[in-house]
Amino acid sequence: MFGVAVVLGAAAVGMNAQDGKTTLVEPPAPLLPQQVGEWVRQADAPAPASDAKTDTILNEDGLKREEHGVYRVGAAGPQIAVTARQFVDATGAHAAYSYYERPGSTYRGTGLGSETSASSEGYLFRSGASVVEASGGRGPKIEGLLEGIETRLPKIGGPKGLAPVLPTYVPAKGLERDSVKYALGPVSYEATGGVLPGAILGFDKAGEAVTAKYAGKGTLTLLTYPTPQIAGDRLRAIEGEIHPRGQGMGTVVLRREGALVLMTSGRWTESEAKSLVAGIHPRSEVTWNKQMPPEFHAEIGKTYSLLSSIMIFCGFGVLAAVILGLFLGGGRAGWRVLHGKPAASEPEFLRIDLSGSVAPVSTEGNHPGA
Repeated sequence: MFGVAVVLGAAAVGMNAQDGKTTLVEPPAPLLPQQVGEWVRQADAPAPASDAKTDTILNEDGLKREEHGVYRVGAAGPQIAVTARQFVDATGAHAAYSYYERPGSTYRGTGLGSETSASSEGYLFRSGASVVEASGGRGPKIEGLLEGIETRLPKIGGPKGLAPVLPTYVPAKGLERDSVKYALGPVSYEATGGVLPGAILGFDKAGEAVTAKYAGKGTLTLLTYPTPQIAGDRLRAIEGEIHPRGQGMGTVVLRREGALVLMTSGRWTESEAKSLVAGIHPRSEVTWNKQMPPEFHAEIGKTYSLLSSIMIFCGFGVLAAVILGLFLGGGRAGWRVLHGKPAASEPEFLRIDLSGSVAPVSTEGNHPGA
């Protein structure tokens, strides 16, 4: 009986004191299975070391939970250390994937899940809103283990399952592919090679950033925001930051188009830098799956208030026209009745008679033959 009570107590997440109802919640499935084919997860595997900066970056990316495990075939086979992390959405997962991707790794596209890269240390892949690291070796058997893990990861759909669009704006010519880093916060931006202070870029206003390097040239920075107004404000902040630096940042070309801000820095020629940023244009795609900043909601509120005021004004105008019509028409009819005339007057017409005969003139209340 005590064991049953413990299980119920652990599963219950809330009780309404008034009606005595208990809500039972099934715990989420583990990110890492106990066994995949011949691979068996070892007990009491030590978790990888962490540091404050990495914890902050994962928090910026929206980490929900993570699990670590060591897999092995038999008692003497190689050990593969696997860490799986689940994020709020695919945007945060892509940012974490970008952070953990090592220089010199080989990008393999959708080899495992949504995107995969392989390095001398092992594998890194993203599947929806989850990111998995594996170290300890490479080969078909290890890839089979990771495929089994990938099929068991939580699946996510809708807007939260959409990867960010901003990294797709980066021009491919001359690009060092493993230098492309996507960030959702100031700490991750600076840790992945950002050339500006992360604090001025407006990540608290749902900003996103991409940093990309080009061989023998320099760095391209792309920033996007929910509204053009926020983008314009951040552009002015960036200008105020780079002007005191003078030539220290190399060839700097800044451009804003809508909610997108572009900047070059480094060893570009001026014509190359201008040509690069001029060829990048935002596409009309709605991918925002994060909470919008207060400024965004304020703009919506202003628009709603304006439209409501216009509708109210038009309503009062229609009502005033009706009342004025009733007043003038009713007043005219009453005046006629007070003078012994019918309320409705006979219409008067102008007529051109081409017959040559003289037609009698009809006056109101005195018709011919009356």
